[in-house]
Amino acid sequence: MSKFQIDIDFGNVDFSSLETEDDFQAEAKKLLPAALVKLGETIGEKTWEELQKGGKASGGKLKSSQSEKRKFIQETGKNYQRSASNRERQELEEYIVEQLRKHKQNNG
Repeated sequence: MSKFQIDIDFGNVDFSSLETEDDFQAEAKKLLPAALVKLGETIGEKTWEELQKGGKASGGKLKSSQSEKRKFIQETGKNYQRSASNRERQELEEYIVEQLRKHKQNNG
């Protein structure tokens, strides 16, 4: 499921406790809210870039300060977390489980 281009923070994950499918699922559920925000922020960043390109092409003047960009990206991340469909949540959760398995396999 390579459609997700986000880095998930596994810093607080106790990989030694992940043994069963339920363990992986439970950990993925804990990581899901932050991952949804990160995914939303990634979408926000791409949207911001497209808006900037579109505005320049049409000769319009857009807000392009770093603080405006950061605010837009953060708001997009929060909105995505709140409005993600059940299907999107499930797909992201499955992706997190997949990443947890890879990380555990590669690191011990």
